[in-house]
Amino acid sequence: MIIAVIILLAAQAANAADVHVMISSGFHGAYSELAPAFERATGNHLITTRGPSMGDSPEAIPARLSRGESADVVILDGGAADELGKRGLVQADSKVELARSLIGMVVREGAQKPDIASVDALRNALLAARSIAYSDSGSGTYLSTVLFEKLGIADQIAAKSRKVRGPPSGEPVAAVVARGEAEIGFQQVAELIHVPGVTLVGALPAEVQPNFSFAGVLTKAPHEAEAARALLLFLSSREAAAAVTKAGLKPPSDR
Repeated sequence: MIIAVIILLAAQAANAADVHVMISSGFHGAYSELAPAFERATGNHLITTRGPSMGDSPEAIPARLSRGESADVVILDGGAADELGKRGLVQADSKVELARSLIGMVVREGAQKPDIASVDALRNALLAARSIAYSDSGSGTYLSTVLFEKLGIADQIAAKSRKVRGPPSGEPVAAVVARGEAEIGFQQVAELIHVPGVTLVGALPAEVQPNFSFAGVLTKAPHEAEAARALLLFLSSREAAAAVTKAGLKPPSDR
């Protein structure tokens, strides 16, 4: 139960703090359920800013940190966290894995579900689709720069592929598919499953899954370092696993 960790954190919290969090969409579903429990237990207040883990959006977390926006902790794609560490924008040794994630595909509700059970089937589905949407964050970067090239179809599908800007100013890829503006859409499963108007076809075949993780890491100079560490302890605890699973992710211990 979550209560065991709540009691521990409450005992550790000497003074209430305003903890500034930057978070990408993939872990936001679990975070939005767990954050109120953390605030109740500790008296701390979480001030949350959303943005993609990577990409060319001015709202992307790397862009925000680079131009000096303040944060105590960032929660984003694990690989993006490593890149921020190399750039000296976060404390690399503070990284905590919070969840593992798969990339999935959706179609509009009521549409026929393509076969993507094998790599060959996935390639055929991409070639047959009239239009393809993917995110401007980690999953979309992987698709557009790695997977499509690996499948040998990048040039063939370029004209019918669309990159979708995500929250806060944008929307999930599934929303574009639900409106019929793209026949198929790809994003982290956790970002697809709660959007109305679409059907989850499934996850990419294991052979081409990049095995994404979401991680939390302290920024270079956090104002509330101890409270930020307590938040990461809470979000990575076994007691948080049910909320992580409900959000369409796999807890770190679920190997």
